[in-house]
Amino acid sequence: MKLRYLPLFLLLTSTVFAQKLISTQRIQAFDAYVETVRKQWDVPGLAITVVKDNQVIFKKGYGVRELGKPEPVDTQTLFACASTTKAMTVTLMGMLVDEGKLAWDDPVLKYLPELQLYDPYVTRALTIRDLLIHDTGVGSTDFMTGSMTISANEMFRRMQLVKPSYSFRAGFVYQNTFYSAAGRVIERIVGKTWADYLKERIFMPLGMTRTAPKRSYINDSNQTKPHFAINDTIRVIDYGTDSEIGSAGAVWSSADDISKWVICMLDSSKYGGGRLLKPETWAEVFKPQTFFPEDEYPTMQILKPNWRTYGLGWYQHDYKGHKVNFHTGSLAGLTAIIGQLPDEKLGVYVFGNYDHAEVRHALMYKTFDWFALGGNRDWSGEFKTLYANAKEDAKKARQNFVAGRVANTKPSLPLAHYAGTYTSPLYGKVEITVEGDRLLVNVNDNTTNATLSHWHYDTFYGPYKKAWYGNALAQFRLGESGKIDTLTVAGMTFKRQ
Repeated sequence: MKLRYLPLFLLLTSTVFAQKLISTQRIQAFDAYVETVRKQWDVPGLAITVVKDNQVIFKKGYGVRELGKPEPVDTQTLFACASTTKAMTVTLMGMLVDEGKLAWDDPVLKYLPELQLYDPYVTRALTIRDLLIHDTGVGSTDFMTGSMTISANEMFRRMQLVKPSYSFRAGFVYQNTFYSAAGRVIERIVGKTWADYLKERIFMPLGMTRTAPKRSYINDSNQTKPHFAINDTIRVIDYGTDSEIGSAGAVWSSADDISKWVICMLDSSKYGGGRLLKPETWAEVFKPQTFFPEDEYPTMQILKPNWRTYGLGWYQHDYKGHKVNFHTGSLAGLTAIIGQLPDEKLGVYVFGNYDHAEVRHALMYKTFDWFALGGNRDWSGEFKTLYANAKEDAKKARQNFVAGRVANTKPSLPLAHYAGTYTSPLYGKVEITVEGDRLLVNVNDNTTNATLSHWHYDTFYGPYKKAWYGNALAQFRLGESGKIDTLTVAGMTFKRQ
């Protein structure tokens, strides 16, 4: 237990930084607030670090690494950085820009000719910058990691089959696959893996000795477990597998280590031995590149910023007349957020081990108020109400779905006629088998499994094997011959073989 409180003790005895002195009482009040809101959101464990004027002014772990076990979270506990990894990939790109090996507006085809898109014009026009700002016209392709296990090169090949969701450079849809492409571009130029180059160019210079490019690199028991609410009960769930799109969100770190990254990014990429980026390249990273819509984050409904932009790997908006740079990270059962108030030289990073527990947003804005801008707004209470309402809306949608079920219908054919193999050049393969009065769904060789009961007509519904995935809906359609022709499951359509 002594080790758990050591970081706070050190903090309370050395809070003199730059021009200001933060009182012990103020630190203690913030500490108490963090623990209070952690419990309000039922988060088993979290870690937070706050930096100001190039020094850590607060860092601490709260709760436990795994529900039901006593091991506490401390500032050395490893958590997923998830999509906050994107800023690291952008920084590696910026280094190559500084070295004259790459330009932000180079065509991607120059480095990655295998990446072909649905529209040949977009394939030719796509630039490195486009890979990083979610403006390509291609909607989310997360099914490539969530519903199948394929190589990055196979992902790039299949991108040609993905119809655009909106016009090129005319909108914003979050895109992980293109950050994978960015990682592959880096590898082509430097002749090393993205993971090794990340360690060499960022982790080692910053002294981030407890940070790993992927979870499979970790050989340490002091790491958190992911948690998810299943039937309103918080449970430990499985880790996700290391993804082929690591450059989009695979890094793991601790509060101690990530503090060094937060300071570096606030201080124009400087660190003890030099700087990661030239000043003009660092400025380009944080320059607004495109707009993101209000519904990207529900919190925008309450914040009501005057503007919302996206830089190179960073969301941005105004708050109390100040510019905020931030990014969230989310994996199944794990969360992260990094936030900057650049003109106040204030930064915060929060790790959590409970799926989409949005206490992270509350802590970010509380940090901005508490250590720089003033005010005592109850961010946790407001965001709790916001997300509770969203949860209630989702509950009503499920109730409406159930109410829309047509009673006393039967499948068009005997269940055995639904069994077989269904394929798609984009989505892969589904095997349907029959067990009693249910259909068993096997997507892409056990990447995703579900057990479905008859719902109505030729629609079947039931739970995924991984309970935190929720329920699957499968709809079969008959062709002109009267036989099953197509299957649509989880929004993916397959043809009967």
